[in-house]
Amino acid sequence: MRTRCAVAALLAVSSVTPGASQPQTRGHLDAPAAGAGAFAIPPATRTAAVTRTPFGRLPDGTTVDRFTLIGEHGIEVGLMSYGATIVSVRTPDRAGRVDDIVLGFDTLEAYLTKSRYFGAVVGRYGNRIAGGRFPLDGAAIRLTTNSGANHLHGGNKGFDKVVWKGEPFDRHGSVGVVFTYTSPDGEEGYPGALKASVTCTLTPRDELMLEYRATTDKATPINLTNHSYFNLAGRARGGDILQHLLMLDADRYTPTDDNLIPTGELAPVQGTPFDFRTPTAIGARIDADHEQLRRGRGYDHNFVLNGGAAGAGGGSGRASLHLAAHVVEPTTGRTLDVETKEPGVQFYAGNNLDPARNGFGRRSGFCLETQHFPDSPNHSNFPSTILRPGRTFESKTVFTFGVE
Repeated sequence: MRTRCAVAALLAVSSVTPGASQPQTRGHLDAPAAGAGAFAIPPATRTAAVTRTPFGRLPDGTTVDRFTLIGEHGIEVGLMSYGATIVSVRTPDRAGRVDDIVLGFDTLEAYLTKSRYFGAVVGRYGNRIAGGRFPLDGAAIRLTTNSGANHLHGGNKGFDKVVWKGEPFDRHGSVGVVFTYTSPDGEEGYPGALKASVTCTLTPRDELMLEYRATTDKATPINLTNHSYFNLAGRARGGDILQHLLMLDADRYTPTDDNLIPTGELAPVQGTPFDFRTPTAIGARIDADHEQLRRGRGYDHNFVLNGGAAGAGGGSGRASLHLAAHVVEPTTGRTLDVETKEPGVQFYAGNNLDPARNGFGRRSGFCLETQHFPDSPNHSNFPSTILRPGRTFESKTVFTFGVE
């Protein structure tokens, strides 16, 4: 488990907005463990390993597997083939107590009946598309609508509700699973057969890397992300996430209409409750008298990342990893760094979670969904999400776990 003097770090990050306060010190993993702000990874305490066990069967009899990734420094990550889902992330706090820091369930049935996309890969298009329609090369494409009149997270049966093929691997101390799925032409209304893969890797540096790839035989929009809900205090505590300190490296965000569809504006965060450029408690302004907060019942908005890709066109792999977010839970000392190649991140504070429906209370977890912007196919001023034949969609997000 990584420790540090000031703030846990993933990589040396240069994409810092002038004038915006950042975490106090960020060092490179190979830097000497000496001097103010330096940190070191402790010696390995166990051998990295990956295991596969049955997790249950779907009503049609399809087997779902669970994979457990065991890291060298006390981190364990649970994954399952249904939805290529992160089931659990067990990390120690500053006192060495281990707890699960993502919201999830112990049975497959709970995922089928209480779903709020807990830990799943969502697609083909994460987030919303207005009216379930958009123009593409002169044609009017119509998708299934599953959120009122709009299309959300891939439709009625998005990537979160299919069984991916999972292949575990162990490579030089890094362990993980490669999940693959082929979405047929016309699935949920999307054109083209899309071959997708998500490689989940737990590294010796306490990083959980998610690497997305996809190809298509027809032009189609794509926006893959992971929908984990984090609570760094630990799931067993059952509390809310309002005391977590959040930093988002974003000068702008995309305001929404009453249906949570972006208006097309890239609005400044300065002077608003959306300014997280310096570490701020999630609950400090979440119920402020602001129209955007009323529409989302709190935070449920896309933030435009500084250093994000200007226009990926289905090829985010050409961008560089840049800092999206840094989170600290004060009572346990657990930290989370998020880096990505995507231009945006959806910060959702779990405003609509309900114990009766979902098994977890309101605002008991937060999501940081690295992504292209919602409804991009309907906004020419947003970075393109159209993947075309002959090109490969590539994207990468890294979650790094630490303590301070």
